[in-house]
Amino acid sequence: MNETWPNVSHYYRGAHVLVTGGSHGIGAGIAAAYRAAGAEVTITGTRPNAADYGSEVEGYRYLQLELTDHRRIEAVAAALPRLDILVNNAGCNFAASNEYEPEVFAQSVQVNLVGAYRMAHACQPKLAASTLPGGGSVIGLASMTSYFGVTAVPGYGAAKAGIVQLTKTLAMAWVDQGIRVNAVAAGFIRSNMMKYFESDPAMFEPVLARTPMKRMGDPSDVAGAVLFLTSAAASFITGQTLPVDGGYSVVG
Repeated sequence: MNETWPNVSHYYRGAHVLVTGGSHGIGAGIAAAYRAAGAEVTITGTRPNAADYGSEVEGYRYLQLELTDHRRIEAVAAALPRLDILVNNAGCNFAASNEYEPEVFAQSVQVNLVGAYRMAHACQPKLAASTLPGGGSVIGLASMTSYFGVTAVPGYGAAKAGIVQLTKTLAMAWVDQGIRVNAVAAGFIRSNMMKYFESDPAMFEPVLARTPMKRMGDPSDVAGAVLFLTSAAASFITGQTLPVDGGYSVVG
């Protein structure tokens, strides 16, 4: 049982899970939760070898992945002996490179939407063969930018909005194969990427004021929702995107 949730116990012994971008941040939190629940967890990162991350990736099988490299996506899927759960977590924004430039916009959509679809497509045959109670699952990582305009990241926002729609479409297309497809829309979650945000009161304080729970989330908050959605307890749930945002998205 994960000590973060003393009244919740997940059992995933024997399940095979792939968490893309599982070397840090939200992905690391999700990977750790599955491992604590007994799953065999494979993670991806952009660095060539697991040793390049030091102790951060101990206990996982590691595969290198760049979401702009279609051959690597296929290679990662092919390297998995079997698969029950795909968590399409990997992604990033390109605000520092100016996502209003068409090439940068396209790169952001490629990484955050097209790459996620290609990974799901490549893994689909193995997910269809899953015997996991509740069926095989794909989990997408959406965002508050799926719902709200954020001027700094037009490409990222468009891609994350696309994740919500892709979740609905794949859920319908793959239901006959026993695959459920859901997503979580992460709010403001503590991670290395968000450190700059927390350090700037002009950005941080308005978000905190809008959030009913008056705090940022932790990766474990997202992990709890993900493990529920891929469990047999959620076997009648597909095509849905669950906000994990402390109530941010419900404030008018």
